[in-house]
Amino acid sequence: MSSNTDIDALIELMAKLPGLGPRSARRAVLHLIRKRALLLTPLADLMQTVAATARECLNCGNIGTADICDICNDDKRATGELCVVEDVADLWAMERAAVFKGRYHVLGGTLSALDAVGPEDLRIPRLVDRVDTEEISEVILALNATIDGQTTAHYIADQLGGRCRLTSLAQGVPIGGELDYLDDGTITAALRARKEL
Repeated sequence: MSSNTDIDALIELMAKLPGLGPRSARRAVLHLIRKRALLLTPLADLMQTVAATARECLNCGNIGTADICDICNDDKRATGELCVVEDVADLWAMERAAVFKGRYHVLGGTLSALDAVGPEDLRIPRLVDRVDTEEISEVILALNATIDGQTTAHYIADQLGGRCRLTSLAQGVPIGGELDYLDDGTITAALRARKEL
C-alpha cells in the first residue's frame, strides 16, 4: 500500500465503485498515475465538470447537463410511446439497443415493502401526470422481472386505469440462450409467452 494518504484515499474511493474491489481499485489508480497526462488529469477535470453540471431531467428523470434532457427535447421522439424504467442505467441500456424511438420515464426504483419504498418515493404521480398531459397512447413497462418490479408494474397499471395502452417487455429465453443454463422462472415465463411460428 502507498504511504501517500491522498493516493490511499483515492484507492478507497475507487473501491466503492460498482464492480471494483480494493485490488482492482489499486490497479486502476496505479494505471491512472502512470498515465497522468493522458488519463488522470483529463479524467479529474471532466469529473469536476460533470459534478458541477450533471442533473436529473425535470421531465423524465434521465441524467444530463440541462434541466430537460435531449430525449425529451427531441420532437421526433414525441411518438406517444412512453417507456417506463426503474433507473437511469436501464434507460441508457434501452438507448444502447437503439430500437426504441419514443420517450422515457425513470421511476427512481421500485416499490418495496422491505425497504419502505412506497409510491410517494417514486415518480409514479409524475408518470400519471405525463400520461394525462402529453398525449401518451402507450406506456411500455420495461421493469426488471423481480417481485418488486412486478409489484410496481401492477401498481402502475392500477394507477393508469385505462388511460392508455399498457404493455410490458417480453420475458423468456434470451438470444443465444440454452435451456439447460436457464433458471426455472425464465423457462416458465418463456413457455407462457410462447407465440405461433
